Amino acid sequence: MRQCYLKLILVNLPIMKKLNIKKELSIMPDVPDRISDNTILTYLQTENIGWEYVEAIKKLTEFNDTILSSWLNVSVKTFRSYKQPENKLNANLREQVLLLLSLIKHGISVFGNIKEFENWLKNKNFYFDNKSPISYLNTVTGIRFVNDRLTAIEFGDNV
Repeated sequence: MRQCYLKLILVNLPIMKKLNIKKELSIMPDVPDRISDNTILTYLQTENIGWEYVEAIKKLTEFNDTILSSWLNVSVKTFRSYKQPENKLNANLREQVLLLLSLIKHGISVFGNIKEFENWLKNKNFYFDNKSPISYLNTVTGIRFVNDRLTAIEFGDNV
C-alpha cells in the first residue's frame, strides 16, 4: 500500500511542490489508507497526533479554517488555538483528524488526485440524499459513511 500511495504522490508532485508540503507529506505514508477500527485504534495509541496532522489536511486540500473547524465541531478561534504547542488535541479531535486524513488518502487513491476527490466531495449526490458528501464530514459516522461510498466506487458502484 505504501508504494501505491508514493506513486500517487509522485503523480501529484507538481501540485505538491507548488503547495510546499514536505513536512506534512512525511506523515502521510503512515496514515492508514482505509478506515478500520483496529487500524485506527492502533494508530491513535501509537502515534502522537497533533497540529501537523491538521496542517496536512489544510495543505492537501483547499479547505480553510472555517470549514475544518465546522467538521471538528469547534469554533474557528478554538481551532486556531490548537496551533500552540501547549494546546493538545483531545482524543475525539485526534480520532476525527486521523479519520479525515485517512479519508483524503483513500479519496486520492480512488480518484487519482486531490482535485477530482474534492470535486466529488463538493457536488450533490443521489446516494447522499441529494446533499454533497462534504456535508457528512462533521461526525465520525459521516466520515465512515463517505469512506464506505469510496469503497463502493472502487468496486464499480456508480456513486
